[in-house]
Amino acid sequence: MATDHTHYDRVASLLHWLLGLALVGQIAFGFLLDDIAPRGTPARAGVINLHKSLGIALGVLILLRLAWRLRHRPPAWPASMSAWQCRAARIGHAAMYACMIVVPASGYVASNFSKHGVKLFGVALRPWGPDLPAVYAAANLLHEAAAWVFTALIVGHVLVVAKHALLDHDGLLARISPWAAGPDPMESR
Repeated sequence: MATDHTHYDRVASLLHWLLGLALVGQIAFGFLLDDIAPRGTPARAGVINLHKSLGIALGVLILLRLAWRLRHRPPAWPASMSAWQCRAARIGHAAMYACMIVVPASGYVASNFSKHGVKLFGVALRPWGPDLPAVYAAANLLHEAAAWVFTALIVGHVLVVAKHALLDHDGLLARISPWAAGPDPMESR
């Protein structure tokens, strides 16, 4: 089966949209933790562990997405994009991938240097680090800061895509659309 170099394949497209929506939900969940379950309330531990569990699950999906991306070349940028726009897009995507790794990894590390550890969907995982409040605080600060940077990158990503779709009409959004996706590489096996 011929490879389509104008669109992402269906696997990449589905991973993009499903993981993108899940990450936006998880980031919002993280920012709203204190509103959902204020500190010192009985519900706090369960809500925090749900956030940790979802973060670990998303971390695994992010690694799968990254592995897929490294093995499958993305389509070319639209010809209407200038060299600086292509470079900015590559830098923006690299920064988003970095945040996709740093946010869950730093949250996981922070949890392992806390007396609370992680309950993965109710199953207690023994922390591999000692209870070190300073390490927990540093990793948690990185977790929160990277989440804010990631949020800004996501907003920028959506605004740039909207500009391409609504003003430039250059087909950029169609590259990642599951309905316009290139052939499914799994079908050629």
